[in-house]
Amino acid sequence: MTMDRETLKQKLKEILVSGLRLQDTDPASIADDQPIFVEGLGLDSIDALELVVLIEEHFGIAIPDEEVGKSAFASIAALAEYIGAERDRAG
Repeated sequence: MTMDRETLKQKLKEILVSGLRLQDTDPASIADDQPIFVEGLGLDSIDALELVVLIEEHFGIAIPDEEVGKSAFASIAALAEYIGAERDRAG
């Protein structure tokens, strides 16, 4: 099942809010280019580990190392691009 990037971004926002239990955050209020960590949503390294697991569970996409994680988790848009590119490569 392929998803267009807009649908994927919305799904990622929903996973982020529900998976990391961000009760006070509406998925619609997260900007696509808003940083996910520190100054953005204020997530920390524990949240990063949880997010890696959530991405692997929901999309079957691995985040192989910290460098890839830093660029992939820069924002929702970056994460959607990473997942989309990995899915395209996997065929």
